[in-house]
Amino acid sequence: MSRFTVTDLPLAGLKLIERQNLGDSRGFLSRMFCAEELGPAGWVKPVAQINLTVTARKGTVRGMHFQHPPHAEMKLVNCLRGAIRDVAVDLRAGSPTFLTWHAEELSAENRRSLLIPEGFAHGFQTLTDDCELLYLHSAPYASSAEGALNAQDPALGITWPFEITEMSERDRRHPHLTEEFTGLIS
Repeated sequence: MSRFTVTDLPLAGLKLIERQNLGDSRGFLSRMFCAEELGPAGWVKPVAQINLTVTARKGTVRGMHFQHPPHAEMKLVNCLRGAIRDVAVDLRAGSPTFLTWHAEELSAENRRSLLIPEGFAHGFQTLTDDCELLYLHSAPYASSAEGALNAQDPALGITWPFEITEMSERDRRHPHLTEEFTGLIS
């Protein structure tokens, strides 16, 4: 019996993962990751790093982050508390959906996760106060390979559901797209 329902999303390789709960009067068990079950969905590398983020205020935006090859990473983003609008942008050179974004609501209640393949930027906006996210990464963070897009870049046209209440100064300073950006090549 599979503990996950996997749905293909409009951007190739991007998947919505819904976790199934097994429960009774004591509570429930929810499998967060299984290499065997998520392999067919595209998770083909070991988990190299696990990170936890806590964001206090509704309307906060974090992102749009990515790692340049050869340190590109897959991410499995899980919302453990609260709710977020999770956004992935296709940065793969030559992709028919290059610079197209897709968003999904992830929450503690809907038990959905986003499996983001290599070659995507990722960010989110909190829909509630006190959001807690658990990220699984296929590669460790490499500061020399870090990259980011500006979440407010009109060229991306990301629609955020709320006015942005908070954003780090670092995220605000991320560059806007220029014609020189031709995508990530693996």
